[in-house]
Amino acid sequence: MKSKVSEMEGGGNGDLSIDTLNLNALPQDCIATIISFTSPRDACRLSIVSTIFKLAAESDAVWESFLPSQYQALIPSSLSFSSKKELYLSLCENPVLIEGGRKSFWLEKVSGKKCYMLSPKDLYIEWVNTPTYWRWVSTPEARFEEVPELLSVCWFEIRGKISISRLSLMTLYKAYLVFKVHDVYGFDYYPVNLSVGLVGTDGSMRTAYLDPEHVLTEQQSTLVEDEMLPKARVDGWLEVELGEFFNEGCIDDGELEMTAIEIDGVIGREDSFSRGLRSGPSRLIYVTQIWAWIREFIFF
Repeated sequence: MKSKVSEMEGGGNGDLSIDTLNLNALPQDCIATIISFTSPRDACRLSIVSTIFKLAAESDAVWESFLPSQYQALIPSSLSFSSKKELYLSLCENPVLIEGGRKSFWLEKVSGKKCYMLSPKDLYIEWVNTPTYWRWVSTPEARFEEVPELLSVCWFEIRGKISISRLSLMTLYKAYLVFKVHDVYGFDYYPVNLSVGLVGTDGSMRTAYLDPEHVLTEQQSTLVEDEMLPKARVDGWLEVELGEFFNEGCIDDGELEMTAIEIDGVIGREDSFSRGLRSGPSRLIYVTQIWAWIREFIFF
C-alpha cells in the first residue's frame, strides 16, 4: 500500500514534488496501533492487505482494544483463550452471565458494542412473588436459572433499569421484551403501554398487543400509529420493541428505564381465569417466560 503526497514549492512557478510512502515499511506495532483505532470489521478487512498487515491486524494489541474495560472479570476462570481475538469472538457468540446471574452480557460482533439482557430477577414485576398471580419456574430454554410464569393479574407491570455508564458511547440502543405465550386472553384485547427513557423523564411512548394473533376489531382496519404486534425470533421466542435511546455520552451517572404496563383488563391462565372470572370459551394469557432484553442496534 502506498500513499502519495503532492506539494508545490517556490510559489506559483515552483516545481511539483511527489513523495511516495510505502505503508508496508512501517513497523508492525505502528500498524497495529493505527488499526486499533478502527473497528473489528475494519481490522478483518485490513488483514487481507498484506502479510504484515495481517500480522498486525490479528495481534493481541489490536483485539484487546476492542474488548471492554475490565473484561477479565467477565471471563470464567475455567475458560482459556489462545489469543485476544479468540476471546473477543467468544464474547460475541457466547453470552456470559454477570452479577450473580442477574444479567447476560455479550458484544455485537461487527462493532464490538456492549449488549445486555436483564434477567427476571433483575426486573421489577408487580406481584411477581405472590403465588396467586405469578410463579417461578425453571426451563432449559431460558438463559437464566428461573423465569416467572404468569397465572392471572389485573395489573401487569414490568420495569427494568440499567446504568447509562454500562452502555457504549455514541450508540443507538433499542430495548425489547422477550417472551412466550400459549392460549392467550387479555393481551389480545388490551394493548400494553411501553416506554424507554431516563429515570425521571417521560421517555418514548408506544403501545403493543402482546398476543401475536391479535385480530383487528370491526372499527379497526389497521393498527394505529405506534401500535405494534410482537415478532417471532429465530430461537422460537417473541419480542416486542419497547423503544430506543441514543447514548451521546453526556450523562454517565443516570439510569435508563424500560417499562411495560397494562392495567385495564384481567389476564391469566385458562384454568384460573375461568373459575368465575369469565364464563364460556375464552383464550387466556399464558406467559411461560418474560424478561427485558437490551440489544445493540448498529447503523452501517
